[in-house]
Amino acid sequence: MEAIKQMVRIPEDHEIKIKIPYYIPENEVVEVLLIVKKKPAAFKQKVEELKEAVRDKVFLDDLRDVSEDFKALDLEGWA
Repeated sequence: MEAIKQMVRIPEDHEIKIKIPYYIPENEVVEVLLIVKKKPAAFKQKVEELKEAVRDKVFLDDLRDVSEDFKALDLEGWA
């Protein structure tokens, strides 16, 4: 599996053309996923979203998992 990321702005006509690398053969089946990242309108909104994150179970689970992943590294010395 390979992931190819392209960042684009939505044009006025709301149509996006996807550029496929030439090394991917014709008739290959691919999955196209559109992820829309909404930007907070203001600094105050960003702060409110961060306040909500501390109550977000998925965020806290991810944070704990990352902390566990690095726990062993933190115990090792840097050579």
